[in-house]
Amino acid sequence: MIIIFWISIFLIIYTFVGYGFVLYFLLKIKNLIIKPFIFQEGKELPRVSLLVAAYNESEIIEEKIKNTLALNYPKDKIQLIFTTDGSSDDTPDKVRQFSEITLLHIDSRAGKMAAIKRAIPFINGEITVFTDANTFLNKDALLELVKHYQNPKVGAVAGEKRILVPETADASSAGEGFYWKYESLLKKWDYALYSGVGAAGELFSIRTALYQPVESDTIIDDHMIAMRIAENGYIIAYEPNAYAMETASADVKEELKRKIRIAAGGIQSILRLKKSANPFHNPIFTFQYISHRVLRWTITPFLLILAFILNGIIAIETAAPFYQILFGLQVIFYTLALIGFYFENRNIRIKALFIPYYFCIMNYAVMAGIIRYYKKNQSAAWEKSKRK
Repeated sequence: MIIIFWISIFLIIYTFVGYGFVLYFLLKIKNLIIKPFIFQEGKELPRVSLLVAAYNESEIIEEKIKNTLALNYPKDKIQLIFTTDGSSDDTPDKVRQFSEITLLHIDSRAGKMAAIKRAIPFINGEITVFTDANTFLNKDALLELVKHYQNPKVGAVAGEKRILVPETADASSAGEGFYWKYESLLKKWDYALYSGVGAAGELFSIRTALYQPVESDTIIDDHMIAMRIAENGYIIAYEPNAYAMETASADVKEELKRKIRIAAGGIQSILRLKKSANPFHNPIFTFQYISHRVLRWTITPFLLILAFILNGIIAIETAAPFYQILFGLQVIFYTLALIGFYFENRNIRIKALFIPYYFCIMNYAVMAGIIRYYKKNQSAAWEKSKRK
């Protein structure tokens, strides 16, 4: 029992904190041996196709278009495609007002992946950039993304997601913002070591020639598109100076809905990405993938429950002060999370409670997502979360 407890604790700590330390020290060693790739100034820019899949985004689509048109990239080297499949509001009509944009629209809705598949034949750029309709890019985002393709080993480039967090933020905003700052640091170190292990749909790009259609029922299409390219031996680069900004979910309920969907997609992707989990195919990439993704999306949330139960039993049976203190600390942490839940429901903001509350919400979402996936209750069609 004690052995199982400590294995659980080790895996929990490694998943959320330890992997970051391991990456840091591996990078120190690598930097002494291998010089980083040097980008050349003045290289001819590739033709870029920017694709936006929008569904009922009438309230924000014009702002997205204006943001897109203001991007710093040669106008004769950029193609803009917006798909609005299934939209029942006036999103398609608003897009039609802009002659610079190619609009693709059909009345039926089959999900984001189906819309992307339908758009691919229209793309004529060497590089395809995917970005969400509810995010706004910094002006130099495309320039920062495409420079990585000077390296022939790079097959995809992920941009950074930034959450706009106001001073009066609730737990969903503050927790999501903190999470993405930490996640961005891990992505930066992942790429510095070898490769990123996925991409977020807010902003990522690929070499168009490397695109592989993924299954139409794919839940997290962005992650799967990038990972299939990585499975073929290419690197997923990460560029923090190309970023997509968006507001946080409207509240914890909306954020939970989004996280559960991502978790369901996570377990689906793990079952389909056989090469990524095979250490004989690419041992470094597999190490990164399992450490950064697989553990979070599979066993670690369940290990939190197991560790808590085992710690309580060991503390009672052995009466050892060390285990009693450790159990007490766990009780305090989860009590803070419950207090955070209580205050959040009453719109009382206490920032000290954001992290334990959001941490528990995230791990609950993983368990709920796994259950939803196996019950086949998760549609591939995106259910838009309300934003602040």
